[in-house]
Amino acid sequence: MDRDELITKITEEVMKTLLQNEQQKRSNGTRGSVEQPGSRTMPADLAQYIDHTLLKPNATQSEFDTLCKEAIQYQFKSVCVNSSRVAYVTRQLQRTGVVVCSVIGFPLGAMDSRVKAFETRRAIELGAKEIDMVLNIDALKSGDVEHVEKDIRAVRRATRGTTILKVILETCLLAEDEKVLACEICKKAGADFVKTSTGFSTGGATREDVALMRRVVGPEMGVKASGGVRDFSTAMVMIQAGATRLGTSSSVAIVTGAQGTSSY
Repeated sequence: MDRDELITKITEEVMKTLLQNEQQKRSNGTRGSVEQPGSRTMPADLAQYIDHTLLKPNATQSEFDTLCKEAIQYQFKSVCVNSSRVAYVTRQLQRTGVVVCSVIGFPLGAMDSRVKAFETRRAIELGAKEIDMVLNIDALKSGDVEHVEKDIRAVRRATRGTTILKVILETCLLAEDEKVLACEICKKAGADFVKTSTGFSTGGATREDVALMRRVVGPEMGVKASGGVRDFSTAMVMIQAGATRLGTSSSVAIVTGAQGTSSY
């Protein structure tokens, strides 16, 4: 089966299933809406879904200190930082139960695969337990599927099978069939998660994209929603759509039920 046939087949299957789900919701009187969160799940229950994130280029050391203190206080799943900050936050988080996540090839994904692999190895040496790499968007949109897969595999090899690998698709820049294809490539290349967004492009996570990604990768892989997840209600929408991890700098607002203001 060639690339175009694969895209068509997968997209048709995904769209058929999503349509059936939407019709079922309408028949149940929900008009396609997500069940309102909060009836059983409390904001504090979401802490272990959250990668507490600080990636802005003008972040100061005091902000990283605050990031780590908040992560320890609320017991978030991880803190997510640029690789240059991995060593520092690793020291702050020793023996706290909070792991360190490093972004790789961030935020454009256009770096040479060997550079991404080196950055990955170095981040792991410094303490990273999870890696969020940006997919080569240029190659994907140019139809160079082989390069996209090799790029992910290079980083996968660099993790040596001991570190969780998430691949950022930057869904706001992709057409529907490209999102499907990207998810399929990530599955084939051995990634653990697919992730919606960097939070630094033209858009962030949407319920529709999360649902589509979940349908394509199935139950075996994780789906991380990031970009624009600023409050408890939005977080629950993403989780109910299929997200198993959330990337946000509005983490405290989410787990306390307050209103978040961050752009990530």
